[in-house]
Amino acid sequence: MFENLSKKISQSIRDIIGSGRLTEKNIKDTLNTVKISLLEGDVALSVVHDFINTVKEGIVGKNINKHLTPGQELIKIMHASLVKIMGKGSHDLNLHTQTPSPILMVGLQGSGKTTTVGKLAKYLKNKKHKKILVASTDIYRPAGIQQLKALISSEDINFFTDYNVGSKPIDIAKTAIGASKSLSYDVLLIDTAGCLDTDYTLLSELYEIHNAINPAETLFVIDSMIGQAAINNINVFNKTLPLTGVILTKLDGDSRGGVALSIKYLTGTPIKFIGTGEKIDELEPFNSYRIAGRILGMGDILSLIEDIENKVKWSKEKKYIDKNNIDFNLCDFLDYIKQIRNMGGINKIISKLPSNLGIKLNDIQPHPHNNTVAHIEAIINSMTIKERLNPDIIKGSRKKRIANGSGVHIQDVNKLLTKFSHIRITIQKINKNEVFQVMRTLKNKILSKLTIS
Repeated sequence: MFENLSKKISQSIRDIIGSGRLTEKNIKDTLNTVKISLLEGDVALSVVHDFINTVKEGIVGKNINKHLTPGQELIKIMHASLVKIMGKGSHDLNLHTQTPSPILMVGLQGSGKTTTVGKLAKYLKNKKHKKILVASTDIYRPAGIQQLKALISSEDINFFTDYNVGSKPIDIAKTAIGASKSLSYDVLLIDTAGCLDTDYTLLSELYEIHNAINPAETLFVIDSMIGQAAINNINVFNKTLPLTGVILTKLDGDSRGGVALSIKYLTGTPIKFIGTGEKIDELEPFNSYRIAGRILGMGDILSLIEDIENKVKWSKEKKYIDKNNIDFNLCDFLDYIKQIRNMGGINKIISKLPSNLGIKLNDIQPHPHNNTVAHIEAIINSMTIKERLNPDIIKGSRKKRIANGSGVHIQDVNKLLTKFSHIRITIQKINKNEVFQVMRTLKNKILSKLTIS
């Protein structure tokens, strides 16, 4: 997410920090680089101009905070400026005005709306502990209703099907509202048919549904890959429906992601969630402080904390991050691979760490070349307990025995041991930088006030 944008901006910031002081020239050069990076990242021109002007006003002629270096002061001002254009902090769903709280989901065809409905249902059930009912009024797309039902079936979320074949979308919505009230649901999620902003018949239908159910939230789902065209789409829908929020999908793909910086500034509608992958649990609340941190190469430590807490068995992970523990062995290595997989892969973890740690993906990628996890497990299982606990003793004859026992070549054993050595060194590097110690110490502070001190 924002990888290319972050890489270019982070490099320009590192250059100015390395210079030791701020001058008119290096400020101008840095802001020019940032300006070009933002435009290439698909940020709207008017947004880029206002952002650059805000940064200039914040840095030129101002006294530098005595606790910060000039470079750090620039980062602070850029961070605050990014937060300003994206809208401060996060925007929670309004689920307290009525019970049940209807949430109407609208969007363009192919935006990932139906999948997002399933993701939001799981999020509200698991994170907010709400009793959820999901309904679909998408009677036009073949198997559209069945797709949503199948998506949530494994999540123990109820799907509304008590309506007659041939029912109109507005009738389905009204009936679902009645059922959610009588069965004491907390939230009713209503999926709708994908609608082009030029399809006035469907837009009129959405307007009727909205008036009939009076939703607590009307969320517009938009594909980040369409870039600045999203701004026009949101504005068109906003004229028909009073949108309360946007869910931006496919930010994990090849999109440049700059539209995330433009939406709130140009439409007035806040981004409430972002889709970070295809899996049903890959939806996260949008938080401008965190996104600004990622773009500036500061990482997103809070999201990483949450991933560790939600997807990793802490008793095992704690061993890896204990500064005083240096006996990371091959048994731990197997656990490491499984935990990494649970957290969405090493790429996602690295993307949330500050870029200045000097941690390279190739150093900690768990798969040695084409070996699968099964091959790694077979190799490690062919070792004695002594060898697993002390890999340094694995030499010539031991390597041959392990290769024969696991059905691989000696070169495969060598590759595994080399990769293990790189990972052990990287863990020591992380410990040296006290990344996780800082994470644990500052977590409550970050939760209470997401800003730069």
